[in-house]
Amino acid sequence: MSSICPLLLLLLLLLLPLISAQTFHWGPCPSPQVQPNFRVEKVTRAHTHGHTRRAALVLTRVSQQYLGRWYEIEKLPASFEKGTCIEANYSLRKDGTIQVLNSQFYKEKVRSVEGTAVIRDSREPAKLGVSFSYCESDSSPPVPFRQPSIHGSLSLFFLVTPYAPYWVLTTDYTSLSVVYSCTSFLHLFHIDYAWILSRSPKPSPSTVRYVKQLLVREGIDISRMKATVQNC
Repeated sequence: MSSICPLLLLLLLLLLPLISAQTFHWGPCPSPQVQPNFRVEKVTRAHTHGHTRRAALVLTRVSQQYLGRWYEIEKLPASFEKGTCIEANYSLRKDGTIQVLNSQFYKEKVRSVEGTAVIRDSREPAKLGVSFSYCESDSSPPVPFRQPSIHGSLSLFFLVTPYAPYWVLTTDYTSLSVVYSCTSFLHLFHIDYAWILSRSPKPSPSTVRYVKQLLVREGIDISRMKATVQNC
């Protein structure tokens, strides 16, 4: 036991810069309920009869459902999101993974980062995992990762983040979505994130109140939640 305490203290010291910019709580992560029967896209089929009894045509229609653009309305503190006009765009790749393109206006320019979302367990499709890829040079801040390259003597370093939880707690697909992410450290403490997303940059105040009440009912502390400026 005496050897564990110094290790925990060291872990806390190493995580202190991260914790100060995030939402820190003692204890393990909460276990909120997620959106039932979550669908990234919706496939509908219709049978159309032809001019003869033998001829029949099956029409398949694929709608975006959860895919497309979402505006960030409010969130718990996130060190990687310091700008304004933050939005997320989701699209389906041919390999079945979901392309995530997040953008924000920060320091007089639009900055974006690309990631990948996957459904880890088909039995719980609302519990996704998201990973982002970055490249960083020795003379410039991080930029979205595209492909390895060397320009002159400039050296590039690549970073791929591990998959982090992306849980859709509730969504109606057409107007609002509530996303929660939590990482536990040895079940002693956890750092969490929460986002209120909308198809519109300015949802109604009643919608925002409803979402916050839902988060509170699920045991999530929203006391540090801040509104995102959407004036671009």
